[in-house]
Amino acid sequence: MTIPWKFTLDHQEFAGKRVLVTGGTKGAGEAIVRRLSAAGATVVTTARSATEASSPTLFVQADLSTLAGTETVAAGVMEQLGGIDIIVHSVGGSKSPGGGFAGLTDQLWQDELSLNLLAAVRLDRMLVPLMVEQGSGAIVHISSIQRRLPLHESTIAYAAAKAALSTYSKALSKELGPIGIRVNTVAPGWIHTTASEAMVKRLAAHSGSDEETARQGIMDALGGIPIGRPAWPQEVAELVAFLVSDRASAIHGAEYVIDGGTIPTV
Repeated sequence: MTIPWKFTLDHQEFAGKRVLVTGGTKGAGEAIVRRLSAAGATVVTTARSATEASSPTLFVQADLSTLAGTETVAAGVMEQLGGIDIIVHSVGGSKSPGGGFAGLTDQLWQDELSLNLLAAVRLDRMLVPLMVEQGSGAIVHISSIQRRLPLHESTIAYAAAKAALSTYSKALSKELGPIGIRVNTVAPGWIHTTASEAMVKRLAAHSGSDEETARQGIMDALGGIPIGRPAWPQEVAELVAFLVSDRASAIHGAEYVIDGGTIPTV
């Protein structure tokens, strides 16, 4: 993999910081774990299966789409870190088939909402009081540009859940900002990950076409990507690292889009 940029890493920038990154064993989440760890943070991450954990030194196995799973993670954070300074809610995704609104059952809707919205809501409810006690902290919710550009063929429920996450994040920022806790949202466009390629395969299978046709269909639905490529996970991680750092101490209640120019409006 060739990353089209270079930067100088401060290996002590997050020294002493206790961090939770949900969904941190694949894709952008894994890149965020690696980036913050490389800058000195102590990072805990999560996945449904222990075999998914490859990069972090601290790990809690749990299904964050369930209340029990979020309770397990919150307990694990306290056991392994004793507190929390930074939370990055990266867990998310969609397993809905193609076929538009009619293909979405009640269970699929519930699954998408539980993973992409309620996981963050529940964990914040359990962990943010620790930040309130210490009067400091930083939270980033990973939303999606699909909250503004939903793909009607395959990700209606995912897009709706991410839209709700962005709205929730803004509301949370209003409450927590005055007591020293910053809350921001990152909205990626298409990221080059195994999950995005899995969606391509699902769409191809549903339509009876090949993967290249399905991939082009996604590009067409998005209106194209002006820079000509999806984002790399490491680019998303670099944005998140900036937002949770002291360099961004006046940035609060904002949403940062990283989509290569996909959204065509101001």
